Amino acid sequence: MARTKQTARKSTGGKAPRKHIIPPNLRKRKPSNPPISGKRVYTGKKPHRYKPGTVALREIRRYQKTTELLISKLPFQRLVREIASHFKSDLRFQGSAIAALQEATEAYLVTLFEDTNLAAIHAKRVTIQPKDIYLARRLRGETR
Repeated sequence: MARTKQTARKSTGGKAPRKHIIPPNLRKRKPSNPPISGKRVYTGKKPHRYKPGTVALREIRRYQKTTELLISKLPFQRLVREIASHFKSDLRFQGSAIAALQEATEAYLVTLFEDTNLAAIHAKRVTIQPKDIYLARRLRGETR
């Protein structure tokens, strides 16, 4: 078969490259004292962004090192009092009792999320979903 000459063809798809156009009012030099307002002023430089997952891994390492409680104390205390009021009104709590409840609650939630993450990984996913929590609770024997 004889070779034929190839000719240039027009592009049939894909996105055209975007031109970076700066509005005329921003082409001028910046003023010595910029206006103070809630709006961002275009400086020509993009804000720094980390690769996806970098910040998540940093947070994981940070929270694994620390032992402080992650749930705020006052909202947790209000929740405990609200739930307890359904059973008996005018209950009083020692501070150490609420602290013990919060410690146990956070330990339970951390282990539940660890098991949930394992269920998501088993399903070849990295994002946890409600069905992973249901599976983790069912394997633990906690279903109602």
